[in-house]
Amino acid sequence: MSSRSPITTHALDTALGTPARGLGAVLERLDGADPRELARGVTDDDGRITDWLPPEPIEPGIYRVTFATGEYLAATDRSGFYPRVVVEFEITDPAAHHHVPLLLSPWGYSTYRGS
Repeated sequence: MSSRSPITTHALDTALGTPARGLGAVLERLDGADPRELARGVTDDDGRITDWLPPEPIEPGIYRVTFATGEYLAATDRSGFYPRVVVEFEITDPAAHHHVPLLLSPWGYSTYRGS
């Protein structure tokens, strides 16, 4: 079994060409009308959060990561268009690792299912 959280992220600041260090994020499980916060984190020097949850299988369902992009850009003396980036995804295989990368610039972003 892996020693990392079953859900991880890696944020890259494409405008600077560096990891997005210090980017806050909240991980939630969407249970009907009431989202349940599972964890909060801040990206490390490599732009990663790998310790959100214990290294064990996770329940199938819909999850959400909300990145505090406006705060991150302000901390780096920049403004941008997106104050938050919200990524929702579905987990169907509870034993699999789920990596949610974010490519970020002040005026756009992209995400995909990582490995």
